[in-house]
Amino acid sequence: MGMKCGIVGLPNVGKSTLFNAITEAGAGAENYPFCTIDPNVGIVDVPDQRLHKLTEIIEPQETIPTAIEFVDIAGLVKGASKGEGLGNKFLSHIREVDAIVHVVRCFESKNITHVEGDLDPIRDIETINMELILADLATIENRMEKTERMLKSGEQKYKDDMLLWKKVKNSLESAQAVRNLSLTEEEKEKLKDCHLLTIKPVLYVANIGEEEIKSNQENSYLQAVKDYAQQEDTEMITVSAEIEAEVAELEGAAKELFLEELGVEESGLDKLIKAGYKLLGLITFFTAGEKEVRAWTVKKGSTAPEAAGKIHSDMEHGFIRAEVVSYEDLVKAGSFAESREQGKLRLEGKDYIVKDGDVCYFRFNV
Repeated sequence: MGMKCGIVGLPNVGKSTLFNAITEAGAGAENYPFCTIDPNVGIVDVPDQRLHKLTEIIEPQETIPTAIEFVDIAGLVKGASKGEGLGNKFLSHIREVDAIVHVVRCFESKNITHVEGDLDPIRDIETINMELILADLATIENRMEKTERMLKSGEQKYKDDMLLWKKVKNSLESAQAVRNLSLTEEEKEKLKDCHLLTIKPVLYVANIGEEEIKSNQENSYLQAVKDYAQQEDTEMITVSAEIEAEVAELEGAAKELFLEELGVEESGLDKLIKAGYKLLGLITFFTAGEKEVRAWTVKKGSTAPEAAGKIHSDMEHGFIRAEVVSYEDLVKAGSFAESREQGKLRLEGKDYIVKDGDVCYFRFNV
């Protein structure tokens, strides 16, 4: 699995509509709060033209893309951190994802009620963010209580832990997400066990109406969300859940024609995947042989053994070397044999950093 994204937002902002459109999962999407109670899960293949080209060259028995898992989490409301609207249950679902996809409604509609009575995207964003901050604050305060008791042992470890908890608490009490806090790698590793919500990267999705898409004009709501995301130094994309739902009903040429008529260059799913990969620092590498051509997702900066471990843990532990050719060089050469002849197929060791588009064959012993 490439990554797991949790789709969050206030009730009636278009979360479930967008989820249904990109996953074709058929989750409930109605005009009332808490339509989604148990999280809906959809797994989506990551579209990658390189995979199709490799399939043409290799002619394998099977082609397997990498995938993203989307989790449609129920609409959060003010007081969720204290259990309002079944908040504790919903917050627990967010703890399990790699990244948060925060859907914000940026269009007026008489037909769709707003849980707050009027439209204000920044207020909506801050409502969700504050509930996540309050939930993290409760988690950290609990850690501090436990660590306080352990300080009596005099061990330096607990003193260091308490300093970190206080640092995080100060940030949260200033209404700042933990992801915006300057942390060492050691501190980040220590915080993993806390399962904090605000340490997760966030992608803001501004949900605009069909009219905004057709007119190709930005309204004041959209501009406000753009500015907010920029201040947070995070990613933001614009989609119309309504249009995505219509696109999901079409196939092939009809889908492309519909998007072309609207002047939409890429689907919401494509936008989500690109922004998600950038946000999480992910890349794709490939394995290719007679049995299968397959795409794999790893963190940017992963070594060859770490990439091999994505396939099987034995391959990482028993890693010997990797035979590597870039996608571009393989396509130009037309085959592995010709790539080897041209000196483009390389032998790489344990320190090799895998690059996006690398086609790899791992040698290992058990």
